[in-house]
Formats: sequence, C-alpha cells, structure tokens
Amino acid sequence: MNITVLGATGLTGRELVRQALARGHVVTAVARDPAKLDVEGVRRAAGDVRNPESMTHALAGTEVIVSALGVAKGERPGVLTAGARAVVASGAGRVVWLGAFGAGPSAAAAGRLTRTLLKAMGDRLSDKVTADAAILAAGGTVFHAGPLSLGPLGPGRRTVGLEDAPRRLFPARVSRATVAAAMLDEAESPRFAGRVAIPL
Repeated sequence: MNITVLGATGLTGRELVRQALARGHVVTAVARDPAKLDVEGVRRAAGDVRNPESMTHALAGTEVIVSALGVAKGERPGVLTAGARAVVASGAGRVVWLGAFGAGPSAAAAGRLTRTLLKAMGDRLSDKVTADAAILAAGGTVFHAGPLSLGPLGPGRRTVGLEDAPRRLFPARVSRATVAAAMLDEAESPRFAGRVAIPL
C-alpha cells in the first residue's frame, strides 16, 4: 500500500514512518523540511499546510493519508485546520488523522478535569476541533489519544470506538508506538471510517 505520512518529522510521525516501512508499505513523508527525517527507504516530499499549492503537489495521487500533524511551539493556530482542508481537497481514498482526547466529540467522555485543562489551549483547541470535524465529515477516521509517551508498543493494545472509551478522571497515557500501530491498522483495514477511535 502507498501511505503518505503528514507531520513525518515529529515524534509520532517518525514512529508512523518506521512502522509503515516495517509493514512493507511504500511511504511518502511530507514535512516542511523533509531532509530532517533520518529514516532510510522513505520517499520525501516538501509541503507546508499554510501553502496550499505545496500541499496539492505533495499529496497528488495519494492513496492513503495518515496524519500526525501537530502545532510547533510558538506557531499560530490554524495549522491543523489548514492541514485538514488540504487533506480533504487531495481526494485521498482513506484518511487517518490524529487528534486529542477531550477535544470536540470526545469532550464528554474526557471528564471535567481534562476539559478544563484543554480550555487553556484557547484558539489551539478550536483549531483541533475544526480540523477533526473536517476529516470526519469527509469520511476519515480521527484518533483521539490521551497523553502521549515514548514507551514501547502496548502488549495488550486495542482500539475502540468513542462510545466504548473508558471513563476516567484523566485519560490514561498511551505510547506513540501504540498510537502509530493503531492508526496503521485503521489505514490497512478501516473499522472506524467517519468516526472517532480511541487507541488503548
């Protein structure tokens, strides 16, 4: 399968690239500066979500997009919404997008403490919610993960729909490796198209 990874130079993006290659996929890594990606065997494409023309070029002919797009420190809100619009405009057959547990559709399941903490994000939270909504409306899958760690792949990992999300005071940490594996599972065999999925 040909998989395009957005946000490929970030921590979760690198994990997606590594695991996708290990699964035998042809991987195109899209980043503002793809030269920063130090993984062998990957195709590289330059694309900046704030430059729609660059994204049109980077995503041309894409079969599956898996996004770990994030907002760099000090960056203005709007990056995620711009990325989601570029992804939807690409017409990719399948989209798997990484969001945050407690944003938008998962707010009710997250609990009051998490919702309160996320409100401190201000416009960045609105950016996440708007981006997620665009992907869901286009039939993509949005993963809402709890706080991310650098731990190994969870041995008992599983993915559930939002309706089956565990109710906790604060969401459990989940490793980036586990999130990447869940997202690639969905890219290969979609179970949650047009829905929010929770990696556990």
